[in-house]
Amino acid sequence: MKVKTAPSSWLQRDGRRLDCGPYMSGALEAKVRLDKLKAKREPLSSLTKGHNGGIFNGPKFSRTWVESEDHGVPFVGSSSMLMADLSELPLLRLKDAQSSKLSHLRLVPQMTLISCSGTIGRLVYVRPDMAGVWSSQDIMKIVPDPQKIPPGYLYAYLSSKFGVPLIVAGRYGAIIQHIEPHHVADLPVPRLGKTVERRVHDLVEDAARERTQAAHELTVATRAVVAELDLPPLLQKRDRAWWGHCVSCSELNRTRRFEGYFHNPVALRLDDWISRRREGYWRLGDVADVFDVPPFKHIYVGSEHGLPFYTSGALFRLERSTDKYLSRTRTKDLHKYVIKKGWVLLARSGQLGGIIGCPQLADSALHETTTSDHVIRIVPRTELITPGFLYAYLATEEIGYPLLTRTMTGASVPALWPSYLNEVRIVKARRSFMEEIDGIVQQAFEMRIAATVHETDARRIVEQAIEEAA
Repeated sequence: MKVKTAPSSWLQRDGRRLDCGPYMSGALEAKVRLDKLKAKREPLSSLTKGHNGGIFNGPKFSRTWVESEDHGVPFVGSSSMLMADLSELPLLRLKDAQSSKLSHLRLVPQMTLISCSGTIGRLVYVRPDMAGVWSSQDIMKIVPDPQKIPPGYLYAYLSSKFGVPLIVAGRYGAIIQHIEPHHVADLPVPRLGKTVERRVHDLVEDAARERTQAAHELTVATRAVVAELDLPPLLQKRDRAWWGHCVSCSELNRTRRFEGYFHNPVALRLDDWISRRREGYWRLGDVADVFDVPPFKHIYVGSEHGLPFYTSGALFRLERSTDKYLSRTRTKDLHKYVIKKGWVLLARSGQLGGIIGCPQLADSALHETTTSDHVIRIVPRTELITPGFLYAYLATEEIGYPLLTRTMTGASVPALWPSYLNEVRIVKARRSFMEEIDGIVQQAFEMRIAATVHETDARRIVEQAIEEAA
């Protein structure tokens, strides 16, 4: 239980609020520090422009999904906006998206997005690759006026240790919490001078460009794999919604598998195509060690006493950083949970269409960190296959995804298992091609690390400038 002492002056200055949120969040400390600033402060609403003055979320509406990109637009929610890969977003019906009711929910680069329902105060800067995506009513949009404030600086301030507490201080609701545009309209924004603000803006813009380029390079890699393997047009449909088909009793007797996933017709056709290829194939277990780790008690400590820890969900987010650290001394068999650069990681469980079945490459930021027992480790035997090629092959929507998810078991929460994953077929490819793809993939993941560093530096500059000016 957290305990904190709040002086009576805090109660007086904050309208005598008796709920603990503003006092526990650090909002009052942030307000006190900002009040001491010699620098000018301006209300957020005076620095924005556009729909509803430039601060808005959206109306509640029923969502109609479509399968064709010709009839839909990508749609992002308050959870998916945090993901590094937005290539497989669901498609909202175009007719609805372009209606007068929802057209303002279209994302434009340099906006700041804030989760405003459920988990409050997660922020994302809209990158070039997010242009033309529509957003849910659970995301608040901040549209900066670039004539008044550099957009990257505004984002860095709002996502700093001063901005976030002020944002979450306005939340309301007992079970599902919310914030509304009027809660942040008067939020004070310190003006730290053109030099500082421009420098911070440039760092945030660098991060946005790097993330966009990384996403592009990974798409190039997966498209190249599909092209190199000469996947027949019949199998090139990218579709996660598999329709059922009849399975004979003899087939059930032969395979002893009764899960619908296993008899997915897309995966069956892929397996048949792979088995007939002249170049041949490997089983995943032939070219990599595939294993999981036992469940364990998570004992979190400060960064100086622990190893960085990533949940299965955190591995897929924009930020290549974590605020969780596993105790070095109190975590039994800690070495079992350490991951290395070059490993391919899979979320063990989840919902079909989510992160299950989607690989992640362990890059230099993940080297010698830890992750949970909900993550399956795949260690490539590099003399046979390169890590980047294995990642790109498994990441292909046309090949890897159906083959991986075919092995799932379970109904409500499907799960993957190393024993079944060992049998996944990997088409053999030229060594020179595998090395080429490995270089593209490794570079793309390093761009994501650089982007995290640039955003972190931007926030650090803002926080340091405020502390020095107070």
